[in-house]
Amino acid sequence: QVQVVESGGGLVQAGGSLRLSCAASGSIVSINAMGWYRQAPGKQRELVASITSSGRTNYADAVKGRFTISRDNAKNTVYLQMNRLKPEDTAVYYCNADMRRTWYSSSIDYWGQGTQVTVSS
Repeated sequence: QVQVVESGGGLVQAGGSLRLSCAASGSIVSINAMGWYRQAPGKQRELVASITSSGRTNYADAVKGRFTISRDNAKNTVYLQMNRLKPEDTAVYYCNADMRRTWYSSSIDYWGQGTQVTVSS
């Protein structure tokens, strides 16, 4: 069994900061890319940021310069530091991890249950 669990969401005023965490656990032999996605009401889920196992990062234009993604490979954990938050950042944030459960199987995308981030104006 594999679990991907997010934490750290909440309510914050515009201009404030939040830090999201996501930990993968269970029968895992390797994790490739990890990332954060978000989905606002009435909108499609979109990529916020991703990070490879070697630390290469990618950000959506809307969050560049404000959000920072990082990971701790020893803990199978990815973080999203969100600064200078805006009301338009309000969404459910989902963690994604591309993981392999055995050395002879293909990697599969696993998703967390999501954590709500609400930014008030």
